[in-house]
Amino acid sequence: EPRPGPARLRGRPHHGASRALPAGAVRPASSPPLPSSSASPGRDARRRSPRARFAPAKAVDGGRAEGPVGPQLPSGRACPPGLGSPGAPSLLNESLAAGFPEKGSTLPLFPHTGSVPVHRAGPGTISELQSCLQRARVLGAQAQALRASAQKDAKETSTSEAEGCAEQPCGEKAPAYQRFHALAQPGPPGLVLPYKYQVLAEMFRSMDTVVGMLHNRSETVTFAKVKQAVQDMMRRRFEERNVGQIKTVYPESYRFRQERNIPTFKDGVKRSDYQLTIEPVLDSEAGSAPQLTASRLLQRRQLFSRNLVERVKEHHRAFLASLSPPLAVPEDQLTRWHPRFNVDGVPDIEPAELPQPPNTGRLTTAQEVLARARSLMSPRMEKALSDMALRSAEASSPGPPSPVLPATPPATPPSALKGVSQALLERIRAKEAQKQLAQMTRSPEQELRLQRLERLPELARVLRGVFVSERKPALTMDVACARMVGSCRAALSPGEMEQHVLLLAELLPDWLSLHRIRTDTYIKLDKATDLTSIAARLAHQARAEGL
Repeated sequence: EPRPGPARLRGRPHHGASRALPAGAVRPASSPPLPSSSASPGRDARRRSPRARFAPAKAVDGGRAEGPVGPQLPSGRACPPGLGSPGAPSLLNESLAAGFPEKGSTLPLFPHTGSVPVHRAGPGTISELQSCLQRARVLGAQAQALRASAQKDAKETSTSEAEGCAEQPCGEKAPAYQRFHALAQPGPPGLVLPYKYQVLAEMFRSMDTVVGMLHNRSETVTFAKVKQAVQDMMRRRFEERNVGQIKTVYPESYRFRQERNIPTFKDGVKRSDYQLTIEPVLDSEAGSAPQLTASRLLQRRQLFSRNLVERVKEHHRAFLASLSPPLAVPEDQLTRWHPRFNVDGVPDIEPAELPQPPNTGRLTTAQEVLARARSLMSPRMEKALSDMALRSAEASSPGPPSPVLPATPPATPPSALKGVSQALLERIRAKEAQKQLAQMTRSPEQELRLQRLERLPELARVLRGVFVSERKPALTMDVACARMVGSCRAALSPGEMEQHVLLLAELLPDWLSLHRIRTDTYIKLDKATDLTSIAARLAHQARAEGL
């Protein structure tokens, strides 16, 4: 019989209906018997009722489930009810209402994966769970306490660091970017300021800008206004200690006073409180009030930088005097620091004393209290206060002077120099001192000439190679410089290369000659000259000018 199509199956039931076999056909023994037509009403009822469809199956053979508990898969296994199945909640509720089976029995929730054993919890398990819960609560409380204490310690540490940042001693080890700031400066070496001096110069620039703005508006300049503005400009703490350092470096810059009855428009500061006022010292002009203009700001900034350089020169002079043999460099000829002079190790500037508010009505010592309230005290109280004053005076008296430490013995020469004559050592030290002195007094023009002299041996070889490759007796300056720029290892422009060629012609006129014809300059080279002798002469000239 041909397989019926969709149109022929439209009126037939999907479940419970049996298909008739042809005459003489025998049903195979391995296939299960088809249900009879009498079982179809039960199937229809189970299909109509979701609770009956997913009813728990009967357990046989000591706990194994028999019968389907859900829709059948094509392979014959039962499919567990999904989340979207309407029978899943009913099956779960019925299983819970029926109670868990005894220990060792199984609950057939998923027949296709096997049964799951369920154990009944005893009183010992409940007590263990309660003890674990109590222990977890105790550990949670301890963790919260540790977290709160850590946050409190971090807050106290940050507060103490913020308070002690301004009063950090000079001897404490600074970060590497501060200790080696002078070595990381771009450009040729010169009179570089230490890192802390440059920070102080930037503070003075910001402070002078703010003071100039307030002074030009005829507004009273207080330290509170300047402090907030400078900190906003620099993103760095600005304290009275920094103002004292500025006064030490440039004492004629400002006039400081303690004044009161100044409107502050702040809740934390009273009008009757004393405040530190700042007034710039300017040259008065006839007919108009002095103003802090841009040109004056620039002049004051340059003067402050010169004062900082002078302070570093004082330490540099002391360092040169401590050398063996000592060096003496004229101040007007000094162009760079000594190679062994630690620029960033210069001690910090001591802050000058600023005006302090007067102590009106404040009693600080027992003598003042005794003098103020002598008439209001009984004789016994007066005697006790006098004894306390005597004890405080004894405690504040200086102790015996400390013994003077013996001077350190002179440094002995290292063991590697034993057996070397003292006269030879003195000559070597004198020559080294002469070389360092010439290096410290070298002008920028001389430094540029030495850099060119160091490149000349390589450029001489490159120029000779250009002439050999071109096979011409003479080349124009533009062509030769363009070929040399492409062949030289150093990054030089054609203009800089031309300066090197002119220096070569100046030092070696017998090897390289220049000929000006009309608007062009031609170069002629003696190819027969040995290049090794040329390089030796250039190296000797560089050593002679480098001393």
